[in-house]
Amino acid sequence: MRVFENTFNAEEIAAGIAEWVSIESPSFDAAAVNHMMDVAAEKMQSLGATIDRTPGSGGYGDVLRARFSCEEGPGILILGHLDTVHLVGTLASSLPVKRDGDRLYGPGTVDMKGGVYLAVHALEKIIEIQGRLSAPITFMLIPDEEVGSPSTRTLIEAEAKANQYVLVPEPAKPGKFVTGRHAFLRYKLHTYGRPAHAGVAKGAGKSAITVMAQLIAEVEGYSDIEREMTFRVGVVNGGDFVNVIPTECHAELLCVAPTSDAFAEVQRLIGNLVSPDPDVRLEVEEGPVRPLFTMHEKSEELYKVARGVAREVGLDLGSGQFGGGSDGNFCGALGVATLDGLGVCGAGIHTKQEHLLVSSLVPRARLFAGLLVELAKRVA
Repeated sequence: MRVFENTFNAEEIAAGIAEWVSIESPSFDAAAVNHMMDVAAEKMQSLGATIDRTPGSGGYGDVLRARFSCEEGPGILILGHLDTVHLVGTLASSLPVKRDGDRLYGPGTVDMKGGVYLAVHALEKIIEIQGRLSAPITFMLIPDEEVGSPSTRTLIEAEAKANQYVLVPEPAKPGKFVTGRHAFLRYKLHTYGRPAHAGVAKGAGKSAITVMAQLIAEVEGYSDIEREMTFRVGVVNGGDFVNVIPTECHAELLCVAPTSDAFAEVQRLIGNLVSPDPDVRLEVEEGPVRPLFTMHEKSEELYKVARGVAREVGLDLGSGQFGGGSDGNFCGALGVATLDGLGVCGAGIHTKQEHLLVSSLVPRARLFAGLLVELAKRVA
């Protein structure tokens, strides 16, 4: 059997993804994200989905659910996000939607509007060919994944537990299905010093920025690249005027732990942080955590099904655990059968060179469609 052979057209899929990518939706802009949710909702409603939205909280956008069955009971959850790390204005300034040979550039082409659109398109073709699947299918689209899903984790976990399988169309890994994800721990570091005129050679001032710089060097030095345990500061701000010794500095820290032992080590190291200057106060604020997702029995069974479908499509895909957390962390950590990395192939994720490979779209769409059909037969 050739799975959905001659069903998909790469140019058609690329055009649809380009339309979604042309709608900017950074995580911190709830209105922009909700506009993207509107477009996705309209598309899925046109395919017969029942739409419901949970209003955003914490300053983030709405959560969108699209259900493709009137059947009750557990089914297949397709979990993705429509927020990006690219600010409004990126299209005009540094990452326009453009085609260069096999590459389609734009914010979110790979992470992960491309994957979400591909999944919707795959289901659309199934419906055209054979009608609705017998198993309940639910799309759940998240507005704040790129900042750790602080407002949506509880909703994600509840939806995952209500389903038998979870499919996550995050960016594809070369030659692999994602069957595990490293844990992610986020922290905010705050330092508080004493003010003084910065132009005075001697004085009572204590710089919060100076101490933060020392702390950043210390914390990032904890990284063990061979073990894939990393500590990286990505956002720093402090001070008001260059001629005033800064009394506050704030930094955001992302830690990655590939094992439970590494997870405990991260917590210990950050928990034991102290200010190198007793006159500058340090506060450590814990942020969202993505739990460790390792392959378990249910996910292994799901992987074996997917591997069989992939081979029928002409893809030989192994399995692996990776960094670059996703909402799949929550589902896999709960023990729900979860398969991640089912999206499009590309590169430049979280950079101004983000692009997908158009040549990957047809085989990835065939894989996703074939997996949906096969899993629908297995839903209890």
